[in-house]
Amino acid sequence: MPSKRKLDLPPAEIYKAAKLASNGSRHAHVEEDDDLEAGPAPPPEDDDGDYGPSAPPEDDDGDDEEGRFFGGGITETEKEVLDFMDSNQQSTAFDAGPETIDGSWLKKTALSFEKKISRNAELRAKFENDPSKFIDSEADLDSAIKSLSILSDHPSLYPLFAQLGSAASLVSLLAHENTDIAIDAVEILSELTDQDVSASEPDWSSLVNACLEADLLGLLTSNFSRLDETNESDREGVYHALSLLENLSSSPTICDKLGSDKPLVQYLLNRISTPQEKETSQNKQYSAEILAILVSSSLRNRTCLVSLNAVDILLQQIAPYRKRDPDKSSSSYTPEFIRNSFECLSSLVSSPEGKKAFIEAEGVELCLIMLKDGGPKITKPSSLRLLDHACAFSPEMATKIVTEGGLKTLFTMFMKNKTSVGQTTEHLIGIFASMLRFLPAESPERIRTLAKFVEKEYEKLEKTVQLRREYAARLGVVDAAIQEENNTLDRKEREEMEDEFFSRRLDAGLFCLQSIDVVLAWLIAEDDGARDKIKKLLADRDEDLGVLRKTIQEQIEGVDEGGEDGRETKEMLSTLIRFLV
Repeated sequence: MPSKRKLDLPPAEIYKAAKLASNGSRHAHVEEDDDLEAGPAPPPEDDDGDYGPSAPPEDDDGDDEEGRFFGGGITETEKEVLDFMDSNQQSTAFDAGPETIDGSWLKKTALSFEKKISRNAELRAKFENDPSKFIDSEADLDSAIKSLSILSDHPSLYPLFAQLGSAASLVSLLAHENTDIAIDAVEILSELTDQDVSASEPDWSSLVNACLEADLLGLLTSNFSRLDETNESDREGVYHALSLLENLSSSPTICDKLGSDKPLVQYLLNRISTPQEKETSQNKQYSAEILAILVSSSLRNRTCLVSLNAVDILLQQIAPYRKRDPDKSSSSYTPEFIRNSFECLSSLVSSPEGKKAFIEAEGVELCLIMLKDGGPKITKPSSLRLLDHACAFSPEMATKIVTEGGLKTLFTMFMKNKTSVGQTTEHLIGIFASMLRFLPAESPERIRTLAKFVEKEYEKLEKTVQLRREYAARLGVVDAAIQEENNTLDRKEREEMEDEFFSRRLDAGLFCLQSIDVVLAWLIAEDDGARDKIKKLLADRDEDLGVLRKTIQEQIEGVDEGGEDGRETKEMLSTLIRFLV
């Protein structure tokens, strides 16, 4: 492997040799024979190759007082000289340094890689029924694939790697008859495209585009079908494939391509709903995470998933937790899987098709059960958020909530919620605002909703106005800080900071304050008793309906009229503001 290449040391030169005496004595001696040639004597014919003087033990004290040699055949001084020369040789050999990883190296590596692919294919075709004939070439190919991991340290070579056709060749190995080879290829592709690799956008894209052109997605999907996750190696292969998909989804354009690939999406949906899997495995959880990424990317992806019955499949995954949170003591405790499933659903119900599928699959009923009996850590807050997303811009959803008895559940949560400022409050207010906007006028469902606000001596109105004060106070602190900062900026700097300031105001609760004021405006417009009560509550803090009018006017100015929803929202707000006088 180029990344772990070992340098071979040159053979050590023989500087000294001594001939052993025939009697086995290790004392050096000279035979007075005129026929002897200079130099060491050859080994005996029956010698096993281990000849020459053996090294003296480290604690050898064989030299006499004058430094003459006895046991080792050399003096102590000569031994030190030889040790120094030997260590110097090894040091010189290592000074050659590692091989330079550059374009020339890549061209040689790519050529060798292609040869190994061709050789293996040739031998497999020739000796199809005799694996022993091609097993060595397969091992060579396996090593060649793994050696490509060093490219992740040199991402500037990605364009050349793609240009040489090696990226396409690597992808083609996903179709190799040996699944181990295919898994190795997937793992390397996952390493090369990992977000931790410091690749520039053009370099990363050059590699990924070459892989996609070589039918990476199709080959990945076909590999999923032939990998058996009861086998540890195959299970790891699926994990690497999912990791590769996550890497690819970091590009919005490619994420759209992934989310609209129906065979791929169908696999992911099947993977999270495997009936024989009693515990939530790592790959099941990973599949849910990737689905959450895909559905949050674009409307196109959400439409694709809805068409594949994703809403019903995901509801089935969360249904077992309708009356509890996942058990922390269980070995299968995987809260992330539940959260990702809710995340997927929250994105899917943002489209009209998703809302329709949610109602047909009895999603509203399931959420209401969870709000009433579910676990407080995961299922309750997640189902409330899901219901808030589902209710937006949907008269059918608002009506369904009322007909299924949701008013009692929602208003009980509203009154019992001890944390005034937070996600629970914001989602409840969001649902109330949607219901007041989209429930048909004079319908029984609308009348029942209005009655809930005014019952028990307007206690819910009092709670709503109290929430308004708290959110207004939080926003007021941020607005004051922004104003102080604005005073130190010139006009151009203020324009540059507009988005930053708006983000700060949102974090302080601007959206929830606006939603509260819309709820109060609807109640003022439709019920005289509610109008009088709200005016009285505001007067307790020397306020009047003008504070509501100011907030709603700000909303009107910020509405984007580019779409139908925007135009309808502006028309609704403009109507409401006329009642705030």
